[in-house]
Amino acid sequence: MAEQTAASLSGVTVAWPGRAPIGPLDLIIASGEIVALVGASGAGKSTALRLLAGLEIPREGAITRESRSGGTGFVFQSPTLMPWADAVTNVALALELTGVARPDARTRAAEALTAVGLGDRLAARPFQLSGGMAMRVSLARALVTGPDLLLLDEPFAALDSVTRRGLLEDLHGLWTRTRPAIVFVTHDVEEAVYLAQRIIVLDAATGRPRATISAPGPLPRPPQWRADPAYRQTVEAVAEALASAMGSMP
Repeated sequence: MAEQTAASLSGVTVAWPGRAPIGPLDLIIASGEIVALVGASGAGKSTALRLLAGLEIPREGAITRESRSGGTGFVFQSPTLMPWADAVTNVALALELTGVARPDARTRAAEALTAVGLGDRLAARPFQLSGGMAMRVSLARALVTGPDLLLLDEPFAALDSVTRRGLLEDLHGLWTRTRPAIVFVTHDVEEAVYLAQRIIVLDAATGRPRATISAPGPLPRPPQWRADPAYRQTVEAVAEALASAMGSMP
């Protein structure tokens, strides 16, 4: 059976006044696959996410998204929660906007928050949550609709290393339940190798894939997997590819 595709970019080019265009970019995300995009600032990582989400219009090329049920979920660099609303209301809104009745939306929102470890913080407002908790609310909001494609734009960049590690493990656990395709943007090479099955290094000058490296090992990762020689070797391979890609910066 042929592998199903969750989303793809084909010959996509994006251009803005005053800077070189990005592309042409070709990218295929398989259903249920976890892909990490790494590259220098300005290499087009976030642009690729916006293209996949339909938030950016390319100058040329084709974009496909094979949404079969829940569509696309997007988690931004900051949680972007409504400050006046409690956690369950923030998450329920994603369902209400699709036409789900409020009582059902709130029930499903509570279930999603419980799944990310916040079942006891349903009534908490954003100012009452730590950075990691707020990001969990954002994850619950993105996942509550059951998306086929989940896009994450450096969601853990502002968090401490211990919280980031915990959230990576949580994300793997959530992925095992419904197996959405995930595209994860990060500057952190070790984070990319830990999370993803495939790491794509984008060229600093063109935004095109410079290298594609597969990460070994099962998902979710077993305990102490960061000490595995295969993990360390893959981290070094991605770091070398990233250094080479950054060497192409103008």
